[in-house]
Amino acid sequence: MSTLTEAPPPLAPAEPAKKPPRKRGRFTPYWLLLPGILWLIVFFALPMLYQASTSVQQGSLEEGYKVTWHFATYWDALSAYWPQFLRSVFYAAAATVLCLLLGYPLAYLIAFRAGRWRNLIMILVIAPFFTSFLIRTLAWKTILADNGVVVHTLNSLHVLDLTNWLGWTAGDRVLATPLAVVCGLTYNFLPFMILPLYTSLERIDGRLHEAAGDLYAKPWTTFRKVTFPLSMPGVVSGTLLTFIPAAGDYVNAELLGSTDTRMIGNVIQTQFLRILDYPTAAALSFILMAAILAMVTLYIRRSGTEDLV
Repeated sequence: MSTLTEAPPPLAPAEPAKKPPRKRGRFTPYWLLLPGILWLIVFFALPMLYQASTSVQQGSLEEGYKVTWHFATYWDALSAYWPQFLRSVFYAAAATVLCLLLGYPLAYLIAFRAGRWRNLIMILVIAPFFTSFLIRTLAWKTILADNGVVVHTLNSLHVLDLTNWLGWTAGDRVLATPLAVVCGLTYNFLPFMILPLYTSLERIDGRLHEAAGDLYAKPWTTFRKVTFPLSMPGVVSGTLLTFIPAAGDYVNAELLGSTDTRMIGNVIQTQFLRILDYPTAAALSFILMAAILAMVTLYIRRSGTEDLV
């Protein structure tokens, strides 16, 4: 009973609440981002601002250019060179479709059927990057030469009759025609299609294919309902990485085409380096950028996926 009636020992005085220790290094991520931000500002934002000011200038190379806010340069440039804009979009779209048709089966093979040959095939895919873009394009002048094997084979199969009817070739020639430009674009940008497709296909869980087979789905149904929808991020990424640089390319049209196949990139190069009409060249660059940005935005929204590889 004495134990039960004893008073409890007095409680120790509560210690004052301590302030939580200040987190060290909370600004570290921002310091790590600083070099990249400065790089974008110096080599992207500032040149863009300079080109924007150039597009609204007037003057000449001898007298100098002054900012006069002459926005009519945009309309004049677009009205004068709209055929080149449409041609660039058409060539880039054709090359993108060809890259997708050629790249998807190869990416599928590498992801699901290559086995021990996967690394070798991947090296062959990126092998063109080991040489210069210019050298790769010049090689197509030999491949598509008038007396070459390719042209002779196409003539023998009467393929050139069809391409002549479509307006892609002229007579028995392939060089200096739209077909040659599209072939060069397709070859040069095909790896940019294959790599995102392979990355997206490799992420697909193989058990999903097994489940589709257990539900008696045929191979084509499995591809249409499972494989292709899950690979859409790679399709979107690959088409963007192919279409955007192809639309602004000028090397393939310069080396493999003619004056009738000039793209907007050729016009911009000529305005900058030969005619020295800097305001028109800058205005054309901004029109091209705005057009591509609008098309890309619409394409991403229509594709129904935001998970890009």
